[in-house]
Amino acid sequence: MSVSPAPRRPRSLALGLVEALGERIRTGLLAAGDKLPTEAAIMAEFDVSRTVVREAISKLQASGLVETRHGIGTFVLGLGEGGTFRISSDQMATLHDVVSVLELRIGLETEAAALAAQRRSEAQLRQMREALAAFAAAAEAGRDAVAADFQFHLEIARATGNPHFEQLMSTLGAPSIPRARLSSLAAAGDDDPAAQRDYLRRVNAEHESILDAIAAGDSEAARAAMRTHLANSRERRRRAALALQGRETA
Repeated sequence: MSVSPAPRRPRSLALGLVEALGERIRTGLLAAGDKLPTEAAIMAEFDVSRTVVREAISKLQASGLVETRHGIGTFVLGLGEGGTFRISSDQMATLHDVVSVLELRIGLETEAAALAAQRRSEAQLRQMREALAAFAAAAEAGRDAVAADFQFHLEIARATGNPHFEQLMSTLGAPSIPRARLSSLAAAGDDDPAAQRDYLRRVNAEHESILDAIAAGDSEAARAAMRTHLANSRERRRRAALALQGRETA
């Protein structure tokens, strides 16, 4: 009697796209210096959304395979030609790691928010709103909201009009968003799905405050809202860790 193999866990659309484009780079089909197809062309070829395409490109950037040049496009760097600064998932394993990255992001993103308030276009505001809508939908459905969270912050970096902000955010990548957003509740002894939704609603309310200030063109308010959001995230990590330590020593 034959045993059916266990069903394979489906890959995310973004990871599948990363693998497909990465394979083209590795085989030389896309050579160093080549420009990637436009977002629209990739969407049509792979039948995926713009959000999926942008998440995949962000992951390729974080891997050092491509770089985005503002207003020009995304270009292949080739294998092993990217910068050396990377923050991978295993570098976000401890509270100290997470807090260190959040401190870096506070320095980077408070100024990015202020510049975005001065320079953002209506199209860029729409992209920010789309990212927040994706975050809210994921939170309400109990899904991982990290990709949408990172997309929102990346859109702000893009709206600065300064390619270095976008490149550094892309290098930090999605691992810079603390993946303890959901697990921190369980660590604190609160793993109720309703409580998780409430938690993410509070996080997204902070996002909305940032977006409102950027949309109003208020640089100081945008800077303050971003600092408050990231500082709150840092404190949430600390409180969750302290709660976990308390249970372990009880």
